[in-house]
Amino acid sequence: MLSLVARRAIPATPEQVFHAWTDAAELQKWFGPKGVSCVGAEVDLRVGGRYRIGNRFADGRVVWIAGEFERIEPPRELIYTWNIEPEFAKPERVVVRFEPRGAGTEVIVVHERVPDAAIRERHAEGWEGCLDGLVRLFAARGLRR
Repeated sequence: MLSLVARRAIPATPEQVFHAWTDAAELQKWFGPKGVSCVGAEVDLRVGGRYRIGNRFADGRVVWIAGEFERIEPPRELIYTWNIEPEFAKPERVVVRFEPRGAGTEVIVVHERVPDAAIRERHAEGWEGCLDGLVRLFAARGLRR
């Protein structure tokens, strides 16, 4: 199994970024690879709770990502499983850390249990697009404490 790491400085506090990552309405504003729009999100933010996020690609295809929260430590860390519906292969795992850096936050995404290099490359591109979207979301709002 493979893993990847993506990281980005976000111009917002850890609390603000954690909220954007765990609130369904906020997720729809930024989540998805470049050229993809988030068409739906459901979040049951508790250990054992599930989430589901829909991404619409340029060709109209919608892909749903779903999983279960394994650890929730606001505003510092989230750990959850990751599956693409309806495949439901052995679940991958995502660890997200929100680390204070000056007036902002460094988001570190570790995507584990990736089955092969081609999927890892797609995930890496996807996370880069997601983190770009998160930067745009907070840049548009301006840093507020």
